[in-house]
Amino acid sequence: MKIMEYTVVIHKAEEGGYWLEVPALEGCFTQGETMNEVLNNAKEAISLYLEGFQELGQEIPKDDAVTVEKVGVAV
Repeated sequence: MKIMEYTVVIHKAEEGGYWLEVPALEGCFTQGETMNEVLNNAKEAISLYLEGFQELGQEIPKDDAVTVEKVGVAV
């Protein structure tokens, strides 16, 4: 079994908790009440997302198209 890593972006939800997106996997989102829960849910969501690609015989997307940087601006 091959281990793949994906960049995730975690947002604080307005109603509390967190929601998470996986930029390299369009439409792959999850949520959780705590940081630990959202990260564990992400592992499950990503696994299920990739299973769909495998079942369809499609190539599994790589995370090499995503770069996360911070940009400073004067205000």
